[in-house]
Amino acid sequence: MQQMWLSLLSGLCLRLVLPCSAEEGLEFPNFDGKDRVLDITERNYKKALKRYDLLCLFYHEPVPANKGLQKRFQMTELVLELTAQVLENKDIGFGMVDAQKDAKVARKLGLEEVGSLYVFKDDRVIEFDGELSSDTLVEFLLDVLEDPVEMINSAMELRAFERMEEDIRLIGYFKGEDSYYKAFQEASERFQPYIKFFATFDKSVAKHLSLKMNEVNFYEPFMEEPAILPGRPLSEMDIVEFVNQHRRATLRKLRAENMFETWEDDMDGIHIVAFAEEEDPGLCLFLLELRGRVKILNKFHISLIFFLPFKRSEIKCLVSR
Repeated sequence: MQQMWLSLLSGLCLRLVLPCSAEEGLEFPNFDGKDRVLDITERNYKKALKRYDLLCLFYHEPVPANKGLQKRFQMTELVLELTAQVLENKDIGFGMVDAQKDAKVARKLGLEEVGSLYVFKDDRVIEFDGELSSDTLVEFLLDVLEDPVEMINSAMELRAFERMEEDIRLIGYFKGEDSYYKAFQEASERFQPYIKFFATFDKSVAKHLSLKMNEVNFYEPFMEEPAILPGRPLSEMDIVEFVNQHRRATLRKLRAENMFETWEDDMDGIHIVAFAEEEDPGLCLFLLELRGRVKILNKFHISLIFFLPFKRSEIKCLVSR
C-alpha cells in the first residue's frame, strides 16, 4: 500500500499535502507512507472504540471497479492517512467501514449515510459535515478533543469572546460547578464542536455582559445583541430546545468545517449567497449592509450566506454534492 500512496503523491498536486506557512494555520508534513487507518470489521470495532478517546470512521461504498472512482476513493483514504499522521501524538483512531462487507458493524455503530465521516467520543456520535481535507479535519478533531465549555475569567478572554462574531455562541453565569452549571455543560456536549459554549463564575465578566446569576445569553452570528434564554434556572432540555429552535442563523459565513450542513439548510431550495474578499477594505461596510437586510429576510425565513474568501473549488464541491 505504501507504494500506492507514494505514486499518488507524485502524480497529484493536493492542497491537503502542501506545506503551509505558520501565518496560514497548521503546517502539514509530507505523507510518510505509513499505514495508520484501520480496516474496521466485526472483529476489531469494539477494541478500537475502547482504545481511543476519539474514533473517526469513514463509511464508504465498496471500492469501485472504475479507475476514476478508484482514484477518488484513494484520495479520500489519503486524507485520512495524512490526518492520522499529523495527530499521531493525540489519542485519536481512524478507520474505514465498508457498507457492503461490514454492514453488520455499520448497523451496530449507527452509521447511516454512505460517504460520511463519523466521530465517536464517549457515548456520543458526531457527524462531520465539512470539507473532507486534512487541514479542515485536523482542526475539527482538535476542537472535539477540547472541553465542550470554555471558561471566561479575564478581560483578555472576554475581548476574545466578543470578537467571535462569526459563531453561534452561548454564555452562562454560574456560582460555580453546581447543578445548574452541570446542566449547561451537558447541553453543550450535544452541540460540540459546531456551537460554542462559554461560562463564567466571575462577577465583573457577568456585569460587563449584563448577565444575572444562572442566566444564559445566546448570540447569533454577526448580531450585536444576544437573546436571553427564558427562565431561570435552566435545565439541560430547556437549553437544548432553545438552541435547536434558534440555531438557524439568518446571516452565516460558509466555512469549511460545516459547509455542507449550512448549504443544505435551505428553505424551499432558496439561499441568498454573497461573495467577499478578506483583504477588501470595504468588507466592514459590506457586512453592515448585510446586517441591515437580516430583519427583512428573517420574516421570509430566507438565509443569507457569504463566502470569505471566495474559492471556486468550494462552490464546485457544493454544487456537485
